Amino acid sequence: MDPMKSITSDDLASARDQFKTSRANMVAKHAVTAQGIRAVARVSEAVAANTMTFDIEVKQGERCNQERSGRCWMFASLNTFRSRIIKRYNLKTFELSQAYPLFFDKLEKANWFLENVLDTLDEDVTGRLMMFLLTDPVADGGQWDMFRSLVKKYGVVPKEAMPETACSRNTADLDRYLTRYLRGAARRLRETAESGAGEEDLRDMKKEMMGEVHSMLTTCLGEPPTSFEVRMRDKDDKIALIGTFTPTEFFDTCVGMNVDDYVSVISANTPDKPFGRSFTVSRLGNVVEDGQVRYLNLPLDRLRELAVAQLRDNLPVWFGCDVAQSYLRDEGIMDTAALDVDGLFGFPVEGALNRAERLMYGESAMTHAMVLQGVNLDDKSHTTLWKVENSWGKDHGRDGYDTITDAWFEQYVYQIVIDRAYLTDEERAAYDAKPIELAPWDPMGALARTR
Repeated sequence: MDPMKSITSDDLASARDQFKTSRANMVAKHAVTAQGIRAVARVSEAVAANTMTFDIEVKQGERCNQERSGRCWMFASLNTFRSRIIKRYNLKTFELSQAYPLFFDKLEKANWFLENVLDTLDEDVTGRLMMFLLTDPVADGGQWDMFRSLVKKYGVVPKEAMPETACSRNTADLDRYLTRYLRGAARRLRETAESGAGEEDLRDMKKEMMGEVHSMLTTCLGEPPTSFEVRMRDKDDKIALIGTFTPTEFFDTCVGMNVDDYVSVISANTPDKPFGRSFTVSRLGNVVEDGQVRYLNLPLDRLRELAVAQLRDNLPVWFGCDVAQSYLRDEGIMDTAALDVDGLFGFPVEGALNRAERLMYGESAMTHAMVLQGVNLDDKSHTTLWKVENSWGKDHGRDGYDTITDAWFEQYVYQIVIDRAYLTDEERAAYDAKPIELAPWDPMGALARTR
């Protein structure tokens, strides 16, 4: 045994002695083994500073619940839509169906995956690209651009037109069996191609496979409506809207927004991503004919400015973040000062990497999408605290709402969705320019999917 490479008995004895000689270590051990890391690292003074009164605030209906699914990006998108419906028709609350886009997202992701399989027939099945494509082809997670593609093609429907099912509330089994089917489909396509079959035969196989995917989704989620009756009453119990709509007609009539006007702005300060440039991620998308995702990379201060500008116009802001970091989940508080993990252990743990380094070394990525609904400003108009609508039900946090301190925003917010009208001419030109393509496994290609 090489003592410079291996953990020796002397190393263990030294570590034990060093730990036991510190009173702080012993107190921390007793507390953490009984209560857990976050409970012991909680800083009550910082928690108290997270108030629920805001200078700028967008009002919303009752909180929604994604339950045991990774549909946060869908819920966040639909919550920005429903706020327009609530205001337009003076409603107390309103909810759009989340099972409806789930159906078509799974369908389109399956098609996207099979197209990628056909496009990579010459790739080694054990190579990095194929292993990546096969890992999670129909994951619940997604990006704003992917939701925009779904809405443009399929519209939206009220929740009562396509309610939740057991498989939409808890997507684990649906994802598991659909993924297994698609991996088998990939094997059949590759083996058929290797046997010398032509493109027409492969395309016919894929069409049959997609029919079976549609059948599985209908079994699990129900059949999406092609038209439906709507009767909505306003806060005064008067009929606000009545009629028969298709999903696209309902979106155009009731939401009434041009989704192509809304673009993703990220802030990634790593050396490979210059600010003021647009980016895409190789092989990331869902609706084949609508193409891949696109981002504009800007400094974080600019993301703050854009978010505040849209909130001032009484419009909520879709955003993506790394939600698990420095988060008191039950209390709904995202605050770097609310958890003193480094103080608990006595050496840098959370402080071991800065924002850019966390992205580069695989410690951080966008994991969850929510909606910014309010913000506080200091006497110099600098942001200090943000109000967040989550999608974990009204019993989460404070009546379903979370707060984000500006220090947390600085470290863990990576993406916002903004009407391009708020961008400068130079920024719009940068967004529209030919994007730099990132590798499929780049952290900016992470899908928001926290359950």
